[in-house]
Formats: sequence, C-alpha cells, structure tokens
Amino acid sequence: MSLPKIDEVRNLSDEEIAEEVLKVKKQLFDLRLEQATGQLEKPHQFKHLRHRLAQLLTIEHQRQRAAQGQNSDSPASNESDSPAATVEETPAASEEE
Repeated sequence: MSLPKIDEVRNLSDEEIAEEVLKVKKQLFDLRLEQATGQLEKPHQFKHLRHRLAQLLTIEHQRQRAAQGQNSDSPASNESDSPAATVEETPAASEEE
C-alpha cells in the first residue's frame, strides 16, 4: 500500500476536506485504541493516516491563506496585522501601598 497522493486532496471541496479530517482523526483514534488493547494488526496504518491528515490540513491551510490574501488587498488592512499595532499599552502599576 503506497502513501496517499496530495493530488487527490486538491480535488476535494472545502467541506469534503473538513469531513475527511474528522474521518482520519477518528481512524487514528481507533488505531490507538486497538494498539492499547493489543489488537493492532497493521501498525503501518499509523504512518499512512498521519500522512493523509498532514496533506488535508496543509491544503486546508493553503486555501485559508489564499482567501485571506484576496480579502486584504488594501495596504491599510496590512498595517493592522503588524505586531506593533496589536500590542496594547499597559499602565504602570500604581504605588498606593
């Protein structure tokens, strides 16, 4: 059995990717349960499922980043994303003691 190909994931819609992520996480949980009870017969499935999950999450993240890139075309929105703009000034501790 070969590792799953990422081209298969790229052809899925966003909803299908979300469903696949849940499905793979459930399968990994079931494998861990089988391993704990001593019933695991195919330990190589861990590698295949973790690989598949990484592919799914990678494509999902790439699509989210692409969508954010399209929404933030104006330079004014990029200024608010900088770390300096998000840091709030905290007042110094008062010495009322």
